[in-house]
Amino acid sequence: MFHRAAWYNEPTTDWRNIRFPWQGGANITDKNEPRDDSRDNVYLFPKMLDHYQIQLTRMLEAEQYSDAKQLIRFLLQCRGEDARHYEEWGNLLSWLEMAFPDDGSPLDYSSPADQEEEADLRRAALKPAEQDEAYVKQVLYIIQNHPSIDQQMLALERAVHLDHPDVDPTIIQWLTAASVHPVVQFKALQCLRRRDVTGKLAMERLDEDAELDIEMTPLALEDFPIPIIQTVERVESMTESDDPTLPHFARELWKECLQFLYGTSAYNRMLDDEEETIDCWAAALHLTLLITVYGSAEDDAIRDTYGISEPLRFRYEQACRSLRQVAGFGRFEDSPES
Repeated sequence: MFHRAAWYNEPTTDWRNIRFPWQGGANITDKNEPRDDSRDNVYLFPKMLDHYQIQLTRMLEAEQYSDAKQLIRFLLQCRGEDARHYEEWGNLLSWLEMAFPDDGSPLDYSSPADQEEEADLRRAALKPAEQDEAYVKQVLYIIQNHPSIDQQMLALERAVHLDHPDVDPTIIQWLTAASVHPVVQFKALQCLRRRDVTGKLAMERLDEDAELDIEMTPLALEDFPIPIIQTVERVESMTESDDPTLPHFARELWKECLQFLYGTSAYNRMLDDEEETIDCWAAALHLTLLITVYGSAEDDAIRDTYGISEPLRFRYEQACRSLRQVAGFGRFEDSPES
Protein backbone atom coordinates (compact mmCIF):
# COMPACT_ATOMS: atom_id res chain seq x y z
CA MET A 1 0.00 0.00 0.00
CA PHE A 2 1.29 3.44 -0.86
CA HIS A 3 2.07 5.77 2.00
CA ARG A 4 0.81 9.28 1.40
CA ALA A 5 4.36 10.69 1.33
CA ALA A 6 4.94 8.79 -1.90
CA TRP A 7 2.62 11.05 -3.84
CA TYR A 8 1.69 13.92 -1.58
CA ASN A 9 3.97 16.97 -1.38
CA GLU A 10 3.65 17.10 2.36
CA PRO A 11 5.10 19.87 4.57
CA THR A 12 8.06 18.88 6.70
CA THR A 13 5.92 18.77 9.84
CA ASP A 14 4.12 15.44 10.31
CA TRP A 15 0.73 16.58 11.54
CA ARG A 16 -0.19 13.13 12.85
CA ASN A 17 2.72 13.32 15.30
CA ILE A 18 1.49 16.58 16.81
CA ARG A 19 -0.35 16.00 20.07
CA PHE A 20 -3.29 18.32 19.84
CA PRO A 21 -4.22 19.56 23.31
CA TRP A 22 -7.83 18.45 23.08
CA GLN A 23 -7.10 14.86 22.01
CA GLY A 24 -8.94 12.34 24.12
CA GLY A 25 -11.83 14.68 24.92
CA ALA A 26 -10.74 15.70 28.43
CA ASN A 27 -13.53 17.16 30.52
CA ILE A 28 -13.85 20.93 30.41
CA THR A 29 -14.66 22.66 33.69
CA ASP A 30 -15.13 26.20 34.87
CA LYS A 31 -12.02 25.96 37.06
CA ASN A 32 -9.52 26.49 34.28
CA GLU A 33 -9.94 30.05 33.13
CA PRO A 34 -8.08 31.26 30.03
CA ARG A 35 -5.24 33.64 30.37
CA ASP A 36 -6.89 36.50 28.53
CA ASP A 37 -10.07 38.10 29.92
CA SER A 38 -10.99 39.23 26.40
CA ARG A 39 -11.93 35.68 25.42
CA ASP A 40 -15.56 34.90 24.70
CA ASN A 41 -17.65 33.13 27.31
CA VAL A 42 -17.65 29.91 25.25
CA TYR A 43 -16.91 26.46 26.67
CA LEU A 44 -16.31 23.40 24.50
CA PHE A 45 -17.70 19.98 25.31
CA PRO A 46 -15.49 16.91 24.77
CA LYS A 47 -17.32 15.70 21.65
CA MET A 48 -17.02 19.15 20.12
CA LEU A 49 -13.30 19.07 20.81
CA ASP A 50 -13.09 15.70 19.06
CA HIS A 51 -14.90 17.21 16.08
CA TYR A 52 -12.54 20.19 15.93
CA GLN A 53 -9.51 17.89 16.26
CA ILE A 54 -10.58 15.90 13.19
CA GLN A 55 -11.45 19.09 11.31
CA LEU A 56 -8.12 20.77 12.07
CA THR A 57 -6.12 17.66 11.18
CA ARG A 58 -7.87 17.44 7.81
CA MET A 59 -7.23 21.12 7.13
CA LEU A 60 -3.52 20.74 7.83
CA GLU A 61 -3.15 17.58 5.78
CA ALA A 62 -5.01 19.17 2.85
CA GLU A 63 -2.80 22.27 3.18
CA GLN A 64 -5.80 24.47 4.02
CA TYR A 65 -3.62 26.62 6.24
CA SER A 66 -5.85 29.70 6.21
CA ASP A 67 -8.83 27.68 7.40
CA ALA A 68 -6.66 26.00 10.03
CA LYS A 69 -5.52 29.35 11.39
CA GLN A 70 -9.09 30.58 11.53
CA LEU A 71 -10.15 27.51 13.52
CA ILE A 72 -7.23 27.89 15.95
CA ARG A 73 -8.19 31.54 16.51
CA PHE A 74 -11.69 30.35 17.40
CA LEU A 75 -10.29 27.79 19.86
CA LEU A 76 -8.15 30.48 21.48
CA GLN A 77 -11.34 32.45 22.18
CA CYS A 78 -12.90 29.55 24.10
CA ARG A 79 -12.75 29.25 27.86
CA GLY A 80 -12.24 26.32 30.20
CA GLU A 81 -8.98 24.76 28.99
CA ASP A 82 -5.70 24.43 30.84
CA ALA A 83 -3.33 27.35 30.28
CA ARG A 84 -0.75 25.12 28.58
CA HIS A 85 -3.35 24.22 25.93
CA TYR A 86 -3.71 27.88 24.97
CA GLU A 87 0.07 28.09 24.82
CA GLU A 88 0.26 25.08 22.48
CA TRP A 89 -2.51 26.48 20.28
CA GLY A 90 -0.76 29.83 20.21
CA ASN A 91 2.56 28.24 19.26
CA LEU A 92 0.96 26.31 16.40
CA LEU A 93 -0.80 29.45 15.19
CA SER A 94 2.44 31.45 15.36
CA TRP A 95 4.25 28.79 13.34
CA LEU A 96 1.52 28.71 10.70
CA GLU A 97 1.49 32.50 10.41
CA MET A 98 5.26 32.55 10.01
CA ALA A 99 5.40 29.67 7.51
CA PHE A 100 2.24 30.56 5.57
CA PRO A 101 1.60 34.31 5.96
CA ASP A 102 -1.65 35.81 4.70
CA ASP A 103 -2.29 39.19 3.14
CA GLY A 104 -4.54 41.00 5.55
CA SER A 105 -5.33 40.33 9.18
CA PRO A 106 -7.25 38.64 10.56
CA LEU A 107 -8.35 36.11 7.95
CA ASP A 108 -11.03 37.72 5.86
CA TYR A 109 -11.97 36.12 2.57
CA SER A 110 -15.40 37.68 2.33
CA SER A 111 -14.91 39.47 -0.99
CA PRO A 112 -15.07 37.56 -4.30
CA ALA A 113 -11.50 38.59 -5.14
CA ASP A 114 -10.20 37.23 -1.83
CA GLN A 115 -12.14 34.00 -2.27
CA GLU A 116 -10.74 33.53 -5.76
CA GLU A 117 -7.21 34.18 -4.50
CA GLU A 118 -7.73 31.55 -1.79
CA ALA A 119 -9.02 29.10 -4.41
CA ASP A 120 -5.96 29.77 -6.59
CA LEU A 121 -3.63 29.08 -3.66
CA ARG A 122 -5.45 25.85 -2.90
CA ARG A 123 -5.28 24.71 -6.53
CA ALA A 124 -1.56 25.49 -6.62
CA ALA A 125 -1.00 23.46 -3.44
CA LEU A 126 -2.91 20.46 -4.74
CA LYS A 127 -1.59 20.48 -8.30
CA PRO A 128 1.98 19.14 -8.67
CA ALA A 129 4.51 20.73 -10.97
CA GLU A 130 4.89 17.46 -12.85
CA GLN A 131 2.22 14.87 -13.59
CA ASP A 132 4.02 11.83 -14.88
CA GLU A 133 2.38 8.46 -15.48
CA ALA A 134 3.53 7.06 -12.12
CA TYR A 135 2.05 10.00 -10.18
CA VAL A 136 -1.34 9.65 -11.90
CA LYS A 137 -1.39 5.90 -11.25
CA GLN A 138 -0.58 6.41 -7.57
CA VAL A 139 -3.38 8.94 -7.10
CA LEU A 140 -5.89 6.67 -8.83
CA TYR A 141 -4.67 3.64 -6.87
CA ILE A 142 -5.17 5.45 -3.56
CA ILE A 143 -8.68 6.53 -4.59
CA GLN A 144 -9.64 2.93 -5.31
CA ASN A 145 -7.73 1.01 -2.65
CA HIS A 146 -6.61 3.04 0.36
CA PRO A 147 -8.32 1.96 3.63
CA SER A 148 -8.33 5.53 4.97
CA ILE A 149 -11.35 7.62 3.98
CA ASP A 150 -9.36 10.81 4.57
CA GLN A 151 -6.64 9.67 2.17
CA GLN A 152 -9.18 8.71 -0.48
CA MET A 153 -10.82 12.11 -0.21
CA LEU A 154 -7.50 13.94 -0.37
CA ALA A 155 -6.58 11.90 -3.45
CA LEU A 156 -9.89 12.93 -5.04
CA GLU A 157 -8.95 16.56 -4.36
CA ARG A 158 -5.71 15.89 -6.21
CA ALA A 159 -7.51 14.13 -9.05
CA VAL A 160 -9.49 17.29 -9.83
CA HIS A 161 -6.29 18.81 -11.22
CA LEU A 162 -4.90 15.79 -13.09
CA ASP A 163 -4.54 16.08 -16.84
CA HIS A 164 -4.75 12.49 -18.04
CA PRO A 165 -7.31 10.60 -20.16
CA ASP A 166 -7.58 7.71 -17.68
CA VAL A 167 -8.82 9.81 -14.75
CA ASP A 168 -12.52 10.23 -15.58
CA PRO A 169 -13.24 6.67 -16.81
CA THR A 170 -11.32 5.15 -13.88
CA ILE A 171 -13.24 7.13 -11.26
CA ILE A 172 -16.59 6.46 -12.97
CA GLN A 173 -15.94 2.72 -13.26
CA TRP A 174 -14.82 2.49 -9.62
CA LEU A 175 -17.71 4.62 -8.39
CA THR A 176 -20.39 2.57 -10.15
CA ALA A 177 -18.94 -0.91 -9.65
CA ALA A 178 -17.23 -0.97 -6.25
CA SER A 179 -18.59 -0.79 -2.71
CA VAL A 180 -17.66 2.77 -1.74
CA HIS A 181 -18.26 4.65 1.52
CA PRO A 182 -21.16 7.08 0.91
CA VAL A 183 -19.10 10.12 1.91
CA VAL A 184 -16.35 9.12 -0.52
CA GLN A 185 -19.02 8.57 -3.20
CA PHE A 186 -20.21 12.12 -2.70
CA LYS A 187 -16.65 13.48 -2.83
CA ALA A 188 -16.09 11.55 -6.07
CA LEU A 189 -19.21 13.07 -7.59
CA GLN A 190 -17.93 16.51 -6.64
CA CYS A 191 -14.55 15.65 -8.19
CA LEU A 192 -16.20 14.66 -11.48
CA ARG A 193 -18.32 17.80 -11.55
CA ARG A 194 -15.26 19.99 -10.94
CA ARG A 195 -13.59 18.17 -13.83
CA ASP A 196 -16.57 19.24 -16.01
CA VAL A 197 -17.83 15.68 -16.49
CA THR A 198 -21.55 15.55 -17.36
CA GLY A 199 -24.21 12.88 -17.61
CA LYS A 200 -25.97 10.47 -15.27
CA LEU A 201 -24.39 7.86 -13.01
CA ALA A 202 -26.24 4.86 -11.61
CA MET A 203 -24.93 3.65 -8.25
CA GLU A 204 -25.98 2.21 -4.92
CA ARG A 205 -26.44 4.78 -2.16
CA LEU A 206 -27.11 3.40 1.34
CA ASP A 207 -28.62 0.19 -0.07
CA GLU A 208 -30.77 2.11 -2.56
CA ASP A 209 -30.41 2.35 -6.33
CA ALA A 210 -29.83 5.97 -7.35
CA GLU A 211 -29.31 7.72 -10.68
CA LEU A 212 -27.60 11.06 -10.28
CA ASP A 213 -26.75 13.93 -12.63
CA ILE A 214 -23.05 14.67 -12.14
CA GLU A 215 -23.43 18.33 -13.11
CA MET A 216 -26.10 18.82 -10.39
CA THR A 217 -23.81 17.68 -7.55
CA PRO A 218 -23.63 20.45 -4.91
CA LEU A 219 -20.12 21.77 -4.27
CA ALA A 220 -21.07 23.70 -1.12
CA LEU A 221 -23.99 23.92 1.28
CA GLU A 222 -25.24 26.97 -0.58
CA ASP A 223 -25.67 24.83 -3.71
CA PHE A 224 -28.31 22.62 -2.10
CA PRO A 225 -32.01 23.38 -2.63
CA ILE A 226 -33.59 26.08 -0.48
CA PRO A 227 -35.56 23.75 1.87
CA ILE A 228 -32.31 22.05 2.90
CA ILE A 229 -30.66 25.38 3.68
CA GLN A 230 -33.73 26.59 5.56
CA THR A 231 -33.64 23.45 7.71
CA VAL A 232 -30.21 24.11 9.15
CA GLU A 233 -30.93 27.84 9.46
CA ARG A 234 -33.95 26.96 11.58
CA VAL A 235 -31.77 24.88 13.91
CA GLU A 236 -29.10 27.56 14.09
CA SER A 237 -31.65 30.16 15.16
CA MET A 238 -33.07 27.83 17.81
CA THR A 239 -29.72 26.87 19.34
CA GLU A 240 -27.64 30.06 19.29
CA SER A 241 -29.08 31.35 22.59
CA ASP A 242 -28.45 28.03 24.37
CA ASP A 243 -24.81 27.53 23.37
CA PRO A 244 -22.83 29.82 21.01
CA THR A 245 -20.94 26.85 19.52
CA LEU A 246 -24.03 24.80 18.63
CA PRO A 247 -24.96 26.65 15.41
CA HIS A 248 -21.53 25.94 13.93
CA PHE A 249 -21.68 22.31 15.00
CA ALA A 250 -25.24 22.00 13.64
CA ARG A 251 -24.10 23.22 10.21
CA GLU A 252 -21.15 20.81 10.14
CA LEU A 253 -23.35 17.90 11.24
CA TRP A 254 -25.96 18.77 8.61
CA LYS A 255 -23.35 18.92 5.84
CA GLU A 256 -22.06 15.54 6.97
CA CYS A 257 -25.56 14.05 6.90
CA LEU A 258 -26.20 15.48 3.44
CA GLN A 259 -23.06 13.82 2.10
CA PHE A 260 -24.44 10.48 3.27
CA LEU A 261 -28.05 10.95 2.21
CA TYR A 262 -27.64 12.79 -1.10
CA GLY A 263 -29.56 11.02 -3.86
CA THR A 264 -31.49 8.69 -1.51
CA SER A 265 -35.23 8.57 -0.83
CA ALA A 266 -34.60 10.36 2.48
CA TYR A 267 -32.86 13.20 0.64
CA ASN A 268 -35.74 13.47 -1.81
CA ARG A 269 -38.15 13.85 1.10
CA MET A 270 -36.14 16.85 2.31
CA LEU A 271 -36.82 18.69 -0.94
CA ASP A 272 -40.48 19.25 -0.16
CA ASP A 273 -40.66 22.98 0.56
CA GLU A 274 -43.72 22.70 2.82
CA GLU A 275 -43.16 24.38 6.17
CA GLU A 276 -44.07 21.14 7.95
CA THR A 277 -41.31 19.23 6.14
CA ILE A 278 -38.69 21.78 7.15
CA ASP A 279 -39.98 21.65 10.74
CA CYS A 280 -39.72 17.86 10.86
CA TRP A 281 -36.17 17.72 9.51
CA ALA A 282 -35.04 20.67 11.64
CA ALA A 283 -36.41 18.98 14.77
CA ALA A 284 -34.68 15.72 13.81
CA LEU A 285 -31.40 17.54 13.22
CA HIS A 286 -31.74 19.38 16.56
CA LEU A 287 -32.35 16.09 18.37
CA THR A 288 -29.38 14.41 16.67
CA LEU A 289 -27.19 17.42 17.41
CA LEU A 290 -27.93 17.38 21.15
CA ILE A 291 -27.42 13.62 21.39
CA THR A 292 -24.14 13.95 19.51
CA VAL A 293 -22.84 16.80 21.64
CA TYR A 294 -24.36 16.13 25.06
CA GLY A 295 -25.23 12.43 24.86
CA SER A 296 -28.95 13.00 25.52
CA ALA A 297 -31.91 15.17 24.49
CA GLU A 298 -35.53 15.76 25.51
CA ASP A 299 -37.61 14.57 22.59
CA ASP A 300 -40.87 16.11 23.85
CA ALA A 301 -39.27 19.53 24.32
CA ILE A 302 -37.80 19.51 20.84
CA ARG A 303 -41.10 18.51 19.26
CA ASP A 304 -42.81 21.35 21.12
CA THR A 305 -40.15 23.81 19.97
CA TYR A 306 -40.71 22.98 16.29
CA GLY A 307 -44.46 22.46 16.48
CA ILE A 308 -44.38 18.74 15.68
CA SER A 309 -48.02 17.86 16.26
CA GLU A 310 -49.37 14.31 16.27
CA PRO A 311 -50.19 14.35 12.52
CA LEU A 312 -46.51 15.19 11.83
CA ARG A 313 -45.16 12.60 14.25
CA PHE A 314 -44.55 9.92 11.60
CA ARG A 315 -42.65 12.30 9.27
CA TYR A 316 -40.55 13.54 12.18
CA GLU A 317 -39.67 10.02 13.34
CA GLN A 318 -38.89 9.04 9.75
CA ALA A 319 -36.41 11.95 9.57
CA CYS A 320 -34.91 10.89 12.91
CA ARG A 321 -34.40 7.34 11.62
CA SER A 322 -32.61 8.67 8.54
CA LEU A 323 -30.20 10.73 10.63
CA ARG A 324 -29.67 7.81 13.01
CA GLN A 325 -28.78 5.71 9.98
CA VAL A 326 -25.96 8.15 9.24
CA ALA A 327 -24.69 7.94 12.83
CA GLY A 328 -24.99 4.15 12.82
CA PHE A 329 -23.06 3.84 9.57
CA GLY A 330 -19.99 5.35 11.21
CA ARG A 331 -19.38 8.99 10.33
CA PHE A 332 -15.88 9.41 8.92
CA GLU A 333 -14.60 6.39 10.82
CA ASP A 334 -11.23 5.53 9.35
CA SER A 335 -9.54 2.21 9.18
CA PRO A 336 -5.90 2.27 10.34
CA GLU A 337 -3.55 3.44 7.66
CA SER A 338 -1.25 0.86 6.17
